[in-house]
Amino acid sequence: MTPEQLTAIKAYIDATPELSAQPLNSDGAFAIAAELNKTAVPDYIVWRTSVMQDEVTAQSGFTWTLVDGLTGGSARIWEWLFDNASRAIDASKVNVRQGIADVWSGTAQKLAVQSAVLAVCKRKATVCEKVLATGTGTTQTPATMGFEGSISYSDVTDARAL
Repeated sequence: MTPEQLTAIKAYIDATPELSAQPLNSDGAFAIAAELNKTAVPDYIVWRTSVMQDEVTAQSGFTWTLVDGLTGGSARIWEWLFDNASRAIDASKVNVRQGIADVWSGTAQKLAVQSAVLAVCKRKATVCEKVLATGTGTTQTPATMGFEGSISYSDVTDARAL
């Protein structure tokens, strides 16, 4: 974690009585990390940074016959979105979401596919991810994560030492 992220985590811990009351030892750090790794309540929605092509195309809202109807630039954009080693898109990037919107717009059927694709690109954040995210965090306007994953007890120890 960056020094700025550790500072933000420390501020959150200090401002949360049940966390700041934890002892300044490894047991306290483990307990705080466990709480920070829980799903945020209320839900805080973030853009996923890795959405596999299979996840997008396997869902019930994806209409395969519409892929055949894509022409020219739309067909290329759709193919290029997943044209990487992992066959995944990073929905946290504005230009990727714009590409999805460009491909799946125009008709009601295409807009339904766009909605289904974007729905797969969102998830609930953990408390730690929420603390370090930027944005509204709603289903309609997900946030962008500044940190993704689990915080360790050693990260908590480092934050509390600041």
